Amino acid sequence: MDDVTDRPEQCVVLEEITDENWRAVADVAPSDGQRRFVAALGARYLLLSLRGGLWNSLAIRAGDVVVGHVMWAYDEEGGAHWIGGMIVDAAEQRRGVGRAAMRALILRLAALASCREIRLSYHPENTPAARLYAELGFVPTGDFEDEEVVAALAVSPAVA
Repeated sequence: MDDVTDRPEQCVVLEEITDENWRAVADVAPSDGQRRFVAALGARYLLLSLRGGLWNSLAIRAGDVVVGHVMWAYDEEGGAHWIGGMIVDAAEQRRGVGRAAMRALILRLAALASCREIRLSYHPENTPAARLYAELGFVPTGDFEDEEVVAALAVSPAVA
């Protein structure tokens, strides 16, 4: 897979949740201003993955440090892969980590033979998220998930 880097040119990697990294992921906390849009700690999303049976959690590592969390799921009924629950630790924000993590996850999902579309949702007042997703090619669908805007990215079929 292609290396994805943040602004300081640290390699940003998505890792499976393990016995070694789960505590660091659970402790990830966004900035205070983002807590109205995402969970206050990565632990909430980890529990959703472990107990909900739908979401798959991944740690976001920049260099040697766990700096975030993101989760994804496949909606068999709708046929789309979904990205949800991304948190970048407050100390690592505004350095390109979120963008690099999203690019890495898009590449990972697009490599799956079943992936034709990636969807996500965001609160309409979360303008940094809306801007990031638009820059990555996501387009609002006109649908809403609860009060959140649903956006989609078409994915070319993976070449075998």
